[in-house]
Amino acid sequence: MLTITAVIKVKDGYTEVMSNALKEVTLHVEEHEPATIGFFVSQDLANPCVFTTYERFVDQDAMDTHNNSPVVARFFDIAKPILDGEVLLVKAREVTIK
Repeated sequence: MLTITAVIKVKDGYTEVMSNALKEVTLHVEEHEPATIGFFVSQDLANPCVFTTYERFVDQDAMDTHNNSPVVARFFDIAKPILDGEVLLVKAREVTIK
């Protein structure tokens, strides 16, 4: 299983915009990406401007399909102007799961 963890920080006043953009991606994943096993979004309790995604893919093809999808391109069009710094992106191979 391959994973992506992304830590996304937005400028003050843009948490709702980011939340809605991430929900749009989540809906697309649920409806159109059967090889994306999980797409989890969380919002930091201490700093609501910080969002984290944890994405699980069957294989590299599934990851590529997701990353090259129009909904991800749209997400980044929305996100880029409201980001507060670079997105921390970690691509990994899952070692354990409960």
